[in-house]
Amino acid sequence: MLIPQELQLSPYLASKGLEGRHIALWQSHGKYYKNNKGSWEWQRPRLFCTTEDLFTQSFVVPYIIPMLENAGAVVYTPRERDRQRNEVIVDNNTVTGKSIYLEEKSRKGKWKTSPLAGFARKRSVYTDGQNPFRDGTARFAATEKKPEKAFAQWIPDIPETGKYAVYVSYQTLPGSVSDAKYLVFHKGGVTEFKVNQQMGGGTWVYLGTFEFDKGTNDYGMVVLSNESKQKGVVCADAVRFGGGMGNISRGGSISGLPRYLEGARYAAQWAGMPYGIYSPAEGKNDYTDDINSRSRVINYMSGGSVYNPQEQGLGVPFEMTFGLHSDAGFSKEDELIGTLGIYTTGSNNGKLNAGISRYASRDLADMVLTGLQRDISAGFGIQWPRRSLWNRNYSETRLPGVPSMILELLSHQNFADLKLGHNPRFKFTVARSVYKSILKYTATMHGTDYVVQPLPVSNFSIAEGSKKNTFRLSWQAVDDPLEPTAKAREYIVYTRLGHGGFDNGTLVRDTKYTFEAEPGLVYSFKVTAVNRGGESFPSEILSAYKAKKSKGTVLIVNAFDRLSGPATIESNFIQGFDLKTDPGIPYISTPAYCGAQQSFDRSRIGRETKDGLGYSGSELEGMLIAGNTFDYPFIHGKAIQSAGGYSFVSCSDEAVENGFVRLTDYPVTDLIMGAEKQAFSPIMQQLITDYCRRGGNILVSGSYIGSNMNSPSALGFTENILKYSFGGSMGGKTSGTIYGANTHFTIPCTVNEKTYAVPAPDCLTPVAPAYSTFIYTPGNYSAGIAYKGNYRTFVLGFPFESIEGVQQRTRIMSAILGFFGSK
Repeated sequence: MLIPQELQLSPYLASKGLEGRHIALWQSHGKYYKNNKGSWEWQRPRLFCTTEDLFTQSFVVPYIIPMLENAGAVVYTPRERDRQRNEVIVDNNTVTGKSIYLEEKSRKGKWKTSPLAGFARKRSVYTDGQNPFRDGTARFAATEKKPEKAFAQWIPDIPETGKYAVYVSYQTLPGSVSDAKYLVFHKGGVTEFKVNQQMGGGTWVYLGTFEFDKGTNDYGMVVLSNESKQKGVVCADAVRFGGGMGNISRGGSISGLPRYLEGARYAAQWAGMPYGIYSPAEGKNDYTDDINSRSRVINYMSGGSVYNPQEQGLGVPFEMTFGLHSDAGFSKEDELIGTLGIYTTGSNNGKLNAGISRYASRDLADMVLTGLQRDISAGFGIQWPRRSLWNRNYSETRLPGVPSMILELLSHQNFADLKLGHNPRFKFTVARSVYKSILKYTATMHGTDYVVQPLPVSNFSIAEGSKKNTFRLSWQAVDDPLEPTAKAREYIVYTRLGHGGFDNGTLVRDTKYTFEAEPGLVYSFKVTAVNRGGESFPSEILSAYKAKKSKGTVLIVNAFDRLSGPATIESNFIQGFDLKTDPGIPYISTPAYCGAQQSFDRSRIGRETKDGLGYSGSELEGMLIAGNTFDYPFIHGKAIQSAGGYSFVSCSDEAVENGFVRLTDYPVTDLIMGAEKQAFSPIMQQLITDYCRRGGNILVSGSYIGSNMNSPSALGFTENILKYSFGGSMGGKTSGTIYGANTHFTIPCTVNEKTYAVPAPDCLTPVAPAYSTFIYTPGNYSAGIAYKGNYRTFVLGFPFESIEGVQQRTRIMSAILGFFGSK
């Protein structure tokens, strides 16, 4: 469960963004217990490979929340947002496995037991009304300004290396300070937070999400110091690592899903909310409890704040709520349904809890709808429909004591809407538009200026520096034609060493940065743009490595920046999405799909039975489907490092096409095409042709480098320069086995949680004198070719990074580099 009042110490301040603003939002419904059926259900039917409960997750968590937080906002959602299935809780009362809770006292700072109850996990499954925040104790110590300090330490026994959200808890006591100092030790270093313990006591307080290694480590822990500028006390209770699985039993069963897929009712219970807040129906109707608990949790947490002064609560100053839904409805004419906004004025004599008019909610809804129509229409070259503003009696807009709206973004029952809705680039556009409208709305409410955070940078590249053992990073800013204030002022360069996590970043004023490296280590970098409105989304991740005795430097070019929804099927009689042929490429990962579409009959539109158009299965529910991580130069680079001998640098394909990087400066180029369908632009074809004619050596790998090269010029390029022709696709398999280079390996052909799917790798027929190097089985179709002449090419009809197994990738890269270096 998230909570708000922490401030991460970062290298920039969003002074004209949302700095210090507290915003609550949620992603519609989740899995809930249907009392009259005695089973766990989704609120909406499974249609077009998704359900509203899953679909809205894919907007709120990976896009809207980060954009708001990058603008400085403190964001809370009454649903769990961490997708980590594991959960480790370290507490002064109970610990599990090899986890450790430690206290160190000082002369003034002696730890004592709080007079208020605290958290304790005394059971694995909780039934209705049981509150873990009433089962234990908490500890507190007096603050001090001197270097000698008291500490509390929480060291988790992490079951699996990965990313984990970190939540702390404490009690708000007489004398609690507003600057309690927490340090999170993680794989990327140490990140400091100052938490205001004067509010929000007795629940989970989200700090951030970090990478941790398996087991117990002194670089994987949370530390609370009693150091403060204020005289008072700091309180230490439990620390939670990871979102975990649902553990609330209803009707004798749990959901069996990760907690982030469950409804807000159950997250609220796990977060210590009073029973009357999450279950006013007293356990008899989880459906209405879930809907109402979202608003009631926000009111309880904001009680006593400036925005909700009359109610008692935790004092967190939430100033608005926002609920994202996907309105039910359809059009038989394949027309877009578009966006609807809902607000409520007819309650509490037309006033919100701070005394302002409820028409403030209408202003919010109007700004969001206006922004979405403008931004989607401009971004996708369409006229996005703005439906209307509804002043209706919905609990999610009636119950909150602050300005609130429901956004019915589109229709999950309508194929035309879902064609856009499944597209990750549409999700980004929607999220950026919502963030901008919230920014402009709060600026209007407070009478302040605003600045929109920048777009991500482009043309990112790493080259060897002019000085020994240095790398030179460079990139270009990207202006937003819709937002004149969204210009980059500075940049943050984040660095990762080996398989570690990224550090807290270095602020850079120019579009270049020189890094001094230690030979023998692989470094990775990502860059964000910042201004007074906040921080952009990150660039792709590039990697570099200096061999201790280098034979030369390999240039890795990342041309795989595809993001897409699944393949579509459209005719006069059938319609839908085809996950088997092409499941699409999500951004990083997505939980949005429930299963494959099973009914495609257009005459059955509008039915919610098994024969209705769009009806889909449930086999993917709970799966976090892997997508494009934008981190593949690291996988290729680690194989180059392990093969031995060569250094490497990397760049984006845009940096090559726009002349910032020259292929001819490098003896070997590794071109990552991945699952990119827009293979080999005309500019890239010409640059590769020139490179080869000058004696370059090039490795190309990707799953659509033959099937999408159909024009006469493209065929001439692949056959005459790279020396292969398209020999068909290996579609329809659940997994693929490939032989070559004295080894064999598999690639994933269906969606999974480790790497993006390769459903139809290409067969490549060598053009003499090129020859086949790898074969698909069964069938012995050519999977890769090699050519040796005045230049050399090695081309794979599958992505190199999709090869399962580190040793297999190393062996194959070693064979390829050996081929390039042989006489």
